[in-house]
Amino acid sequence: MSDKHVDLTAVLPLILHNHTIALGGMTIYRRPVSFVQALIQRPNPPQNLTLLAFTAGLASDMLVGAGLVTQTRTCYFGLETFGFAPMFTRAASNGSLRIIEESEASIANGLRAQMGKVGFMPSRAWQGTDLFSVRPDVKTIIDPYSGDRLTAFPAIGCDVAVIHVLKADKSGNCRLGGNPTIDVQLATVAETVIITAEEVVDQLDAPVDIPGIAVTAVIHLPNGAWPTSCYPAYPIDGKEILNYIHACNQGKFDSYVATMSYPK
Repeated sequence: MSDKHVDLTAVLPLILHNHTIALGGMTIYRRPVSFVQALIQRPNPPQNLTLLAFTAGLASDMLVGAGLVTQTRTCYFGLETFGFAPMFTRAASNGSLRIIEESEASIANGLRAQMGKVGFMPSRAWQGTDLFSVRPDVKTIIDPYSGDRLTAFPAIGCDVAVIHVLKADKSGNCRLGGNPTIDVQLATVAETVIITAEEVVDQLDAPVDIPGIAVTAVIHLPNGAWPTSCYPAYPIDGKEILNYIHACNQGKFDSYVATMSYPK
């Protein structure tokens, strides 16, 4: 197995203008916050990104706040019990962000189609709803066997997936540490898979959640999800999330991102 363990600076250039970037984790759990902070601070950071996430949280809000994202596709964007995601809410309200309406079903079926290397995945979801009016690209088809009308969800792929994990080995095999959400699927459909890990070992014993064959690079980034959680290494830092919200509401997003660092 090849050694995929590299420094953070080696992978930042892999994200280019106009890329679709997927962020792993769930709401305010196991989010690649440190990676996003570094990407924002990269000289000539990527512009016109499409953000893909099953649910979007703190790291996603930072990308939007930095002006790197022009459109989002997620079924939820917020900070869970802490309320609205401030930078997303501002961008969505002033019309500077295009929101591709998604649901759990449309994302899940879109990823399944991409994994199966087909153009769409049929489903009964959305039938009888008005969601087609905001997603004219989603078509309906007739099941050739039953004659039922079905929704044809188009395949969803991405250029880069960034996933924070509890433990990985140098070959890219990963253990998520719970709450897997759709990270395995993202690692399957992405052209480039970047793993940031709390711990990197020479060889990871079973169980393995994401196999190394799908991974492009592994970066050792302790506390890389903070202030979101990385179970069981550390919990959510609610006070720091409130500090982030306060900074955004005071117009101090840039200074907050430039100075945020894990408490020693």
